[in-house]
Amino acid sequence: MTRFKSKLDTVSPSFASNRKDMLRLIDTLAEVRTRAEALSEKRRPRFAERGQLTPRERLQRLLDPGMPFLELYGLANFLVDTIDRTASIPGASVLAGIGFVSGLRVLVLVDDSGISAGAATPTSGEKVEACLDVALRHKLPFVHLVESAGADLFAYKVESWARAGGMFYRHALLSAAGIPTITVLHGPATAGGAYMPGMSDYVIGVKGRGRASLGGAALVRAATGEISEEEELAGTDMHATVSGLVEYTAEDDAQALQTTRELLTHLNWNERCKSPGTQVFDEPRYAPDEIAGLVPTDYRKAYDVRELIARFVDASAFEDFKPRYGASTVCAQAAIYGNPCGIIGNNGPIDPDGAAKATQFMQLCDQAGTPVIFLSNTTGYMVGREYERAGMIKHGSKMIQAVSNIRVPKLTLYIGASFGAGNYGMCGLGYDPDFLFTWPNATTGVMGGEQAALTMDHVARSGAERRGQVVDEDALLQQSEELTKYFSDQSDAFYTSGRMLDQGMIDPRDTRRVLGFALQTCWESRHRELRANSFGVARM
Repeated sequence: MTRFKSKLDTVSPSFASNRKDMLRLIDTLAEVRTRAEALSEKRRPRFAERGQLTPRERLQRLLDPGMPFLELYGLANFLVDTIDRTASIPGASVLAGIGFVSGLRVLVLVDDSGISAGAATPTSGEKVEACLDVALRHKLPFVHLVESAGADLFAYKVESWARAGGMFYRHALLSAAGIPTITVLHGPATAGGAYMPGMSDYVIGVKGRGRASLGGAALVRAATGEISEEEELAGTDMHATVSGLVEYTAEDDAQALQTTRELLTHLNWNERCKSPGTQVFDEPRYAPDEIAGLVPTDYRKAYDVRELIARFVDASAFEDFKPRYGASTVCAQAAIYGNPCGIIGNNGPIDPDGAAKATQFMQLCDQAGTPVIFLSNTTGYMVGREYERAGMIKHGSKMIQAVSNIRVPKLTLYIGASFGAGNYGMCGLGYDPDFLFTWPNATTGVMGGEQAALTMDHVARSGAERRGQVVDEDALLQQSEELTKYFSDQSDAFYTSGRMLDQGMIDPRDTRRVLGFALQTCWESRHRELRANSFGVARM
């Protein structure tokens, strides 16, 4: 590999300005992230009174100490149930991510019962389903720490109920694929939520606290007139001795989590996955911290994406593929933590030559079995007479064909603008990337707000001219301001991440660690053999 020689001036005014702007966004991300934890922690005295661990303590006790944990969909539901940026709470009342338990890479889901008793938000079901999809795709054992009040009946929407069955459908697919599913009943799982343990291969229940029932005592009384105590209706002891729903019982949360860890060690899960061996690599020569000053938060300001690549690949070394052809599209061969990868980045809009180059590069990576990383920062494909005549549609379509059909892992980062069909060619959400994360400065959508406003301004003026009317300049100015805000608000990374149009927002300086973890996860899933069943494991 050729070591890149950086030209970045880290003492320049532009570096200082970029860094100030980026750190401000990173601070905003940190503040937003802490809101859910702060709100949940207010219930700590109640957990202590009941002899329980808090949701975050449960997650900490379950995971192997000192091992990495990749949070997924951390901003889910942000700006969904309220547009008040100062009050919106992220997370959708669920903690989720990929971590290590007893040395195994697993997907963990934890109901945040410190917030509204774990009741579902508008995106909770969507988040759970997305995490189940990740577990299925990457062959990850699925562990769910349950304690939830279930659906909020005051916020009931028929479409949410109709789609919620997808959670149980995915549970069945996991079990049938031979991927273990484990539920720990720390508290109640009622109504549809009861099928989470019901569909799991293993259930661990906490005595006196863990409960599962299709109808709680209040609903049963309302529906049938029957008066039942919660424990005899839904308790762990009943399910362990009468219904057979619970395989293992625990005296408290801590013992339940220890039982989970021991259970995972007995599955011999890694017996059917070869080890990647010891990876030998050098850290980047240029500090990842410099990314904060390298990348402008305004996507209209240019920088060389090679400078970014040099700050997260091994030894800051890579091979620049066809650097003088289609120069605004950068293709590079590199490694991250010893994992080979191809990287496609943008130094501007994608022209016909750039699209053709990216297409060939993806095909070569697919031929070699090399994962592809997309650093999406483009306003789209070039338009205009010159580019149309040069075959922009044809070459752009070839690029989209390639990104749709390559069989190797695809990892996408939104690092700036990601507009229009440029988002598609750079493996946006609709192109099924294995992992998709965003930086806080990113902006995504059909086009930028100012471009949308200028487009509609031109349309209005052309229409008025055809009709022989005088243009109302004040009305057009107001229209432009409203359109700019309308598009810009929806393009904002915090808005899109809250709607789960990515798998989470990361600090740009963590790019190397996140990509390395994702690449290792993809490697493991591609080398793991499953012992599939014709059906999921049935409860007897």
